[in-house]
Amino acid sequence: MTDEHAKPDGGLTAEEQAVLDEIEEQNIDFLRLQFTDILGVVKNVSVPAHQAEKAFTEGIYFDGSSIEGFVRIQESDMRLVPDPDTFAVLPWRSDGDGDSGAARLICDIVDTDGEPFAGGPRQVLKSVLAEAEEMGYSVSIGPEPEFFLFEKDDDGNATTIPHDNGGYFDLAPKDLASDVRKEIIFTLEAMGFEIEASHHEVAEGQHEINFKYDDALTTADNIATFRAVVRAVAEQHDLHATFMPKPIADINGSGMHSHISLFDEDGNAFADDDDEFNLSETAYQFMGGILEHAKAFTAVTNPTVNSYKRLVPGYEAPIYVAWSDTNRSALVRVPDAAGVSARFEVRSPDPSCNPYLGLASLIAAGLDGIKTGADPGDPVREDIYEFDDEKREEYGIETLPPNLGAAVEELEEDEVLQEALGPHTSEKFAEAKSQEFSEYLTQVSQWEEDRYLETF
Repeated sequence: MTDEHAKPDGGLTAEEQAVLDEIEEQNIDFLRLQFTDILGVVKNVSVPAHQAEKAFTEGIYFDGSSIEGFVRIQESDMRLVPDPDTFAVLPWRSDGDGDSGAARLICDIVDTDGEPFAGGPRQVLKSVLAEAEEMGYSVSIGPEPEFFLFEKDDDGNATTIPHDNGGYFDLAPKDLASDVRKEIIFTLEAMGFEIEASHHEVAEGQHEINFKYDDALTTADNIATFRAVVRAVAEQHDLHATFMPKPIADINGSGMHSHISLFDEDGNAFADDDDEFNLSETAYQFMGGILEHAKAFTAVTNPTVNSYKRLVPGYEAPIYVAWSDTNRSALVRVPDAAGVSARFEVRSPDPSCNPYLGLASLIAAGLDGIKTGADPGDPVREDIYEFDDEKREEYGIETLPPNLGAAVEELEEDEVLQEALGPHTSEKFAEAKSQEFSEYLTQVSQWEEDRYLETF
């Protein structure tokens, strides 16, 4: 357990008692104890609400060998220990008359000895944040997850038929999903989210809902919750919501641009009003670490074969390892912000990533940049998509890995990220993703059939 929730004489903390009180006040019948596997898929164990005190004091046992990337069969007993700060009533889980309902608690995973499980994605992020704290920093991140809403067929299966034909910032009637977005927002707000903006994205059926930045752990929890809420509300409208990065060829894919800033005892450690871009030396060093480790963390922030169908020129997704204040072809963009809002945006991550491992990788890369005094170089204000190979070489601009297999190789060679993920997670993650890429290489696509079947 973390220090802020240290238990007095083995009893309940004030935060845990407050959760028990709210369970009673809200007439909660069931608790969903939530966690994610190594791939970022949300798992949950449902228990009766009267088990809440036991969950806090003893944990709830589950079989860790059944979860992707956790433990071997002979080490299967693990426990879920809820974080009381993550308690939220699930608005869509109430019964018909609204007299009872369910609530969610996000859990940390401990082994049978009561020690935090080093391979738990949430624990990986907590460990990286502990390192930041030792360096005198807290980390704030604001994500911008995009998603598609698709129609279902007569059998209830997902299609890739967009729910509307709207475009960027379109309004109804083209944006037929505006009411769905509103309901998603109301649901999120009921669960404690502070929504900053929502709009239709560039592609048909594509949407973005931005929630307020928060500390990195809360942000990762919020991303996992956000994906679950979007899917649940879409189902209620007989739609399928997907965070697949590139579900349709030849149109924009879905990203999860992530705005990052560090805070220390004096405030925003990234802020310097005397700088041309309002960024401090610490910010530039952190950015330098991001650029230096970008090829390696791409395996984590863009973890599917499909992710690399998005990371191609021409669709606003960055593939070039550079930074800029004016164009979106660079990996890192510095928005026009100063003071407490000083930050930069990493544009490559996509919403299929495990939010805990993805954010942990970004933060670990940046912290290493501070430690080593990394230099991000000069901003590139020209459109890098227009550069030829010779000009990119002249500017010293590298590209992100072209596919998942190459990205995993970069990750396996990066000692900083290997250490940040830990030996268990780095090994299991690379193993799972290498297998995924190998399976992909053996498949024959419709494109190949259309192009070659009758030609050769």
